[in-house]
Amino acid sequence: MKASWKGTVIADSDDTVLVEGNHYFPLDALDRRYVTFSNHKSMCPWKGQAHYYSLLVDGDMLTDAAWYYPDPKPEAAAIRDRVAFWKDVKIEA
Repeated sequence: MKASWKGTVIADSDDTVLVEGNHYFPLDALDRRYVTFSNHKSMCPWKGQAHYYSLLVDGDMLTDAAWYYPDPKPEAAAIRDRVAFWKDVKIEA
């Protein structure tokens, strides 16, 4: 699976976990050149607290476009150390 934005591959891995329609990529599949800090957080009742990244490609920023669970609840242990994408990020095989 590949995650891309603006024609740039942000993450690429054959090892994703599908949860609620979102592919969670291993954190080490993330191309850190295009990832920037976000202080946004949200709470999921069964997964726990999500932390976010923004993406920065060619000077354009996509705010809070990726999320991860650094300490997921036991029911969501399969997504520990993984990141998923939304908004305008294209996910394809």
